[in-house]
Amino acid sequence: MARVLLAWIGLTDLKAAEGGGAGPIAEALAARKFDQVVLLNNFPKEQINPYVRWVAKQTDAEVVVQQHVLSSPTDHADIYRAVSSTVAWTLEKHGAKTRLTFHLSPGTPAMAAIWIIVAKTRFGAELIESSREKGVATVNVPFELAAEFIPAAVQQTSADLAKLADGVRPEEPKFGDILHRSEVMKRLVRRARQAAPFSESVFIEGESGTGKQLLAEAIHGESPRKGKPFVEVNCGAIPKELFESQFFGHTRGAFTGADRDHKGFFEQADGGSLFLDEVGELAVEHQAKLLRALQQRRVRPIGGRADVPVDVRVIAATNRNLLQEVREGRFREDLYFRLAVLVLKTPPLREREGDVSFLLDRLLDKLNAEMASRPGAVQKKVSVGARNLLLRYDWPGNVRELESTLRRAFIWSRGAVIDEGEARDALLAAPRSLTPEVLGRPLGGGFNLSDLMADVARHYLSRAMQEAQGNKTLAASLVGLASYQTLKGWLTRYGVKE
Repeated sequence: MARVLLAWIGLTDLKAAEGGGAGPIAEALAARKFDQVVLLNNFPKEQINPYVRWVAKQTDAEVVVQQHVLSSPTDHADIYRAVSSTVAWTLEKHGAKTRLTFHLSPGTPAMAAIWIIVAKTRFGAELIESSREKGVATVNVPFELAAEFIPAAVQQTSADLAKLADGVRPEEPKFGDILHRSEVMKRLVRRARQAAPFSESVFIEGESGTGKQLLAEAIHGESPRKGKPFVEVNCGAIPKELFESQFFGHTRGAFTGADRDHKGFFEQADGGSLFLDEVGELAVEHQAKLLRALQQRRVRPIGGRADVPVDVRVIAATNRNLLQEVREGRFREDLYFRLAVLVLKTPPLREREGDVSFLLDRLLDKLNAEMASRPGAVQKKVSVGARNLLLRYDWPGNVRELESTLRRAFIWSRGAVIDEGEARDALLAAPRSLTPEVLGRPLGGGFNLSDLMADVARHYLSRAMQEAQGNKTLAASLVGLASYQTLKGWLTRYGVKE
C-alpha cells in the first residue's frame, strides 16, 4: 500500500531551499516516511526548480510536481479543482487503497481549508501540520465542521460570475431551471444559451439521468421558436412497423385501422422543435428515412399524394457513443453529421465539482414544499453524517438517482432529520454496466487493442482539456505528460479538439 504526501509549495518552503530553515514540507519528510511526495505548485516553474532539487535530497521518496494555474492563491474554486484532479491522479497511479496524507501548513489558509474539505468528504486522508515548536502532528478536524463548511467554500464571487458571463446574454428563466454551481455546468449552460437563438440541429450527449431533456427544453424555451410546439419522441419506444406513420403521418384509409388523417411528429412540431430522445436506438433502415426528411425539409404521409413542407429544429439526444456506433456500422455517418452540428455534452454528476451539496439543498427544499400540504407533514433536513455519505457516493444514475434517493429517504425517515442510516438505506445498488471493464474484455471476436487504447486516451485527454479550461500546460500535468508540446501531439494523434 503506497503512502503519499500531498502539499502545496509555500513561500516558507521556497525560503528553506535558500538556507532559511527546513520548511513545513521538509519537516514532514524528516518525521514521516512516504513512498511518493506530490507537490502542487502555482509559482512559476523557474522559481520552484531549485526547491524541488533541494527537497528531493531530503527524502528517499519520489518527488512529483503538479503545476496548476490559479486565478488567485485564495480562490477556493480554483484550489478545489486543482486538489481534486491531483488526488484523483494519485489514486489512479497507486490504487484506491493508497494512504493519503494532506499537509495543511504550506500555502494559504484557503488551500488548507480545501484540504480539510476533500479529506473529510471525498478522499479519507490524514491531515498533518508542522511547526518548529511542536514538530509534525496529526490534525483532528471535527467531521461536522468539514461538512458545514462546504457551502461557504464553493460560493462564487460576483466577479467570477461576471467573468463567466463574458458577453453572453443575462441568465434566462428556462436555463435557470438547470440547478448547478460547478464550472463544467456553467460552461455547458453558456454554450446552450449561445445555441438557443439559432435553428441549427443540436446534438446532446450524456449518461442517463444527466438532464438532456431539461437542457433541450431550455434551448427551445429561449429560442425564437418558444411558444411553438416542443414535440418529444422516445426513439427507443417506436415499434418498427409504425415508424413512418408516427414520424410522417398517414391519411384516412391508408391501411387497415386508419380511420382518420394523422399528423406525424414532423407536422406536429412544425414551426417548433422536435426532440429525438435516444436517437441511437433507431433502426438503420429508419435512419435513412429520417435523414431524407431532414435534408428535404418535407415529409409525405402514408397514403398521401404530395409532400408536406415542414419547418422544425431538431434536438437529438443519446446516452450512447454514436461515433463508436458509426464505426461499427450501427448508425449512419451522414445522419450523425446532419444531427451533430451544435454538440453539447452533459457531464455526469461525479464530474460536477460542488454540485451535489447544492442539489441536495435545492431538492430538499422542493420536497419540503411538495409535502407541506399533506397531513402530519414535517419539514426535514439532512444530517451532517447523511450529507457526507451522499457526497462520497458516485451517483451512477446521476441527478435522476440523486432525486429519487432523496425522495425515498424523505418518505422513510422517522423524524425531522434524515440520518446517515436512513440515507444509506435509500441508496440502491447500482446495476453493473453491460460494457465490460477496460481490463476485463474478452479477447478475439473483434477485440482491437489499438481502438481500446485510443478510446482511453481520448477520454482522459478530453477530460484534462475540459478541467484545465483549455490551458494545455495544466492539461499536460493532469495526464502526466511532460509538456504542452507533448500534449498537443497527443491531441492531434487522437483527434481531440483543443
